[in-house]
Amino acid sequence: MTAGTVDSGTQTPSVLVEQQDPILDATEAPYTFPTHKLKRRQTEPEKTPLVLVACGSFSPITFLHLRMFEMACDFVRFNTDFEVCGGYLSPVSDAYKKVGLAPGHHRVNMCSRAVENSTWLMVDPYETLNRDANGQPQYVPTAKVLQHFDHEINEVLGGIEGTDGQMKKARIALLAGADLVMSMSEPGLWAPKDLDTILGSYGAFIIERSGTDIDQALESLRQYENNIWVINQVIQNDISSTKVRLFLKKDLSVRYLIPDPVVEYIDEHGLFSEGNPYKSRPGTPAATPGPSSQKPAKG
Repeated sequence: MTAGTVDSGTQTPSVLVEQQDPILDATEAPYTFPTHKLKRRQTEPEKTPLVLVACGSFSPITFLHLRMFEMACDFVRFNTDFEVCGGYLSPVSDAYKKVGLAPGHHRVNMCSRAVENSTWLMVDPYETLNRDANGQPQYVPTAKVLQHFDHEINEVLGGIEGTDGQMKKARIALLAGADLVMSMSEPGLWAPKDLDTILGSYGAFIIERSGTDIDQALESLRQYENNIWVINQVIQNDISSTKVRLFLKKDLSVRYLIPDPVVEYIDEHGLFSEGNPYKSRPGTPAATPGPSSQKPAKG
């Protein structure tokens, strides 16, 4: 393992309190893979356990990001032979250098606040804690992220217990929007080896979005068609992190576009604003710096 690079969290002291998602500060603590909401035993016989992983900036996380998981879960229940046993948000490394990307610990904390009341969604800070030999943030390819989940769940934990008591290998799959498939269909944008790992070895559940020609994109990915599941959005939702950041810069309300705990976290830390920190709205408790910004998320 490269010095300073995050590997299996099971071999380092835990920073996670039982039944909580990670709350990080700017000084990055040791890493442990979160499993507190992972369904360790199946309830549906004859089905394959499935774990959904969404990689993204989440700067900030929106209701659409959360709805993606719920749409996928419904789709899986009615259209596949899988049983969803867990869902993970994996915020990208600071090395991604995307415009509007908040520091990794803030993005992890916002995601943790957003899923604190979910019974099955967790936040994995693995990507944000990854470092190169010089201690600098290191970008983690999506293929490697999926391999990380495969290792932690199927090798370290031994998989998911079936209804017959036997341990079964969980299927790890990427959850993403249609824009990801569109980018994968562009020649030279993705390394063939990474595409083969993501779509060949693991697979992807794709949320269709209005304005995208996903059928055309899938034509160039035909060899992976049995590992790509397209989910229609019955209720269209085009909330994006980019639009939320624009609202915040203009000092406009973003309530009901993103979860209330995330609104409050942004308020507390003055994120995504120009000049003065984002001001509290009427009916919103005033920001109180310090311990309140580090309150643990509830499972």
